[in-house]
Amino acid sequence: MDELIADYIYQLELGQLQEHQGMGVFPLYHNGSECAYLTLTEALQAEVLTVTEIDDVASVPELKVQNHADMPVLLLDGEELVGAKQNRVLNTTILLKPHSVTVIPVSCTEQGRWSYNSLEFAESGNVASYRMRRTKSASVNTSLRQRGEFCSNQRLVWDEIDEVSEKARAKSNTRALQDVYHSRRRDLDEYLESFHLEDGQKGLLVMVKGEVMGLDILSSASAYQLLHQKILKSYALEAMLNEGEEGEGTFNGQECACSFLDDAQLSVDEKHKSVGYGWDHRLEGPQIVGSALTYQDQVIHAAFFQMEENEKIGAMSTYRKRRDFRS
Repeated sequence: MDELIADYIYQLELGQLQEHQGMGVFPLYHNGSECAYLTLTEALQAEVLTVTEIDDVASVPELKVQNHADMPVLLLDGEELVGAKQNRVLNTTILLKPHSVTVIPVSCTEQGRWSYNSLEFAESGNVASYRMRRTKSASVNTSLRQRGEFCSNQRLVWDEIDEVSEKARAKSNTRALQDVYHSRRRDLDEYLESFHLEDGQKGLLVMVKGEVMGLDILSSASAYQLLHQKILKSYALEAMLNEGEEGEGTFNGQECACSFLDDAQLSVDEKHKSVGYGWDHRLEGPQIVGSALTYQDQVIHAAFFQMEENEKIGAMSTYRKRRDFRS
């Protein structure tokens, strides 16, 4: 692993464990310097960012982003954009250059629509579900290793949406991930109200039923404050859909969290030039998959997910062998 990222993980501090319905959250802290940038939310609200289809014909795995701001804009891996011909999510974290036009890699999260409902994209307020993020991360790692492209396995992304839709008992005319979140918003609100944002918090490490699911950490506390509920919902959806299943609880949570961080430090690192500023690091271990964006000797964003080896090589779910929900 790159020494910068390994040192960064080593210096992470765990806050006090917060718990709700079998889900546990450790706030994450880091004392490093903060790079100045806008989040997607801030840039769209200030009307300094425009996201559109790449051209009139459009392309499922690509979008065009124009940053009119005088400073960088951070687009987070898994953030969902809605509108235009179909909803999409970011395939990786990107720090857009000021006054730039960038083609960004995305995945579709709305299989049943390919027609305009708006000329520009807006944000959905969601990050892709936890399982979709880790599946997508693994397939992007493979794509970069084999072809040097930030492409996901779109079929696996759609399969994950179908599976979470079935579990949530959510109906959607266009099979959209956004409709899953909308259908369970009241349940998700209970989770959001149970996990408080702490002063100086820059990320979170999540456990469900006594097992670490993953972590997200940003370089900026102010940026994380705006992204906290988006990221939290991604993990909360997983916890909510697994309520009632047997688990070990959060006993020895601190020990499990520290063990996960130790394993993350041992990940194999492949470094690629980012679509925007900096370097995109693809990270894998025996039971971990993740990524990190670095720029000017700072870790801008890092995400790690628990994942078994057989899942990484394509056996994501027996669900695809019994896909009655598709018919």
